[in-house]
Amino acid sequence: MTCTSASEKPILGIETSCDETAVAVVAGGRRVVSSVIASQEQIHALFGGVVPEIASRQHTEILVSVTEQALQEASSTWSDLGGIAVTNGPGLIGSLLVGVSSAKAYHAATGLPLVGVNHLQAHVSANFADVCDIPLHEADLPAICLVVSGGHTDLMLLRQPTQYELLGMTRDDAAGEAFDKAARVLDLGYPGGPAVSQAAELGDPAAFAFPRPQVADTLDFSFSGLKTALIRQVQQLSPQKQGRPSAKHLDRQTVADLAAAFQAAAVDTLVRNSMEAVKQTGVARLAISGGVAANQLLRERLSHQCKLAGVAFHCPPLELCTDNAVMVAIAGYHMLRTREPDNLNLDVFSAMPR
Repeated sequence: MTCTSASEKPILGIETSCDETAVAVVAGGRRVVSSVIASQEQIHALFGGVVPEIASRQHTEILVSVTEQALQEASSTWSDLGGIAVTNGPGLIGSLLVGVSSAKAYHAATGLPLVGVNHLQAHVSANFADVCDIPLHEADLPAICLVVSGGHTDLMLLRQPTQYELLGMTRDDAAGEAFDKAARVLDLGYPGGPAVSQAAELGDPAAFAFPRPQVADTLDFSFSGLKTALIRQVQQLSPQKQGRPSAKHLDRQTVADLAAAFQAAAVDTLVRNSMEAVKQTGVARLAISGGVAANQLLRERLSHQCKLAGVAFHCPPLELCTDNAVMVAIAGYHMLRTREPDNLNLDVFSAMPR
């Protein structure tokens, strides 16, 4: 059943799956009316990674104010909205609980329809936003989608905005996770992806020969071997052979070369499988999303390969690659158009007298 009344009004999206507290208002499933993101990056940088307990506490402290700011910037009140969409997994359980609980409370107070959104579906949906250089439209589908982030590396066939077929996935580490681990080994800081990419700018990707892992007869990914190859190379180069592998004793150029070689191997793997998915399915359209989709080398390589193959290429702007609520609102919009709201098991409230 299509919920036309909800789809005619803007959707409020809430994202708290990890360490970004984000709220956005999106109209028509693509027009970004407002988007507010409160990052916890500086807090977690002290620990070299996200601390779940700290992340959830931060969400609790600021989500209400972030929501109010998003509504204010959109010049909207709750009565102007057509629905609420919230990320309900996958992610850090404590962080998700804050967002979902808040969305349930807003639903109970306003009566607005509520939908829970899968985090990966949301990332793909970022490509529909009007702020993309080349926005994806429903008429463009089907499309191959590469979702590449800290926790996921998946290839999907997108048939409709809410209809997916999984083509390939990581067997071990996600690409973003591998970048984070590489940054720790190379002592480059947090977050790992941007740190490795920045160091690689001064390096020679041909200085070291790292493997391009391939899972035979599938479109699946594997990055654990690449990570191990980096660790072993650092151990061989470091005068400190015992204990945790560390690049602290290596000169700056060697670290840059290691970062460049690692990044090149990871990007080659992502590009190879993505273009193979295009070839196997015959779908001449490729979209990317997720935090690692902000990697400039990956964007350039995929754009180039798509151009050579006559394939349309879509990628969100950098601010919509990392976790945000615009993508959640867009996914929620399409869900409300095609089915009843789920209200996240809160049907009891709709039966209560008002």
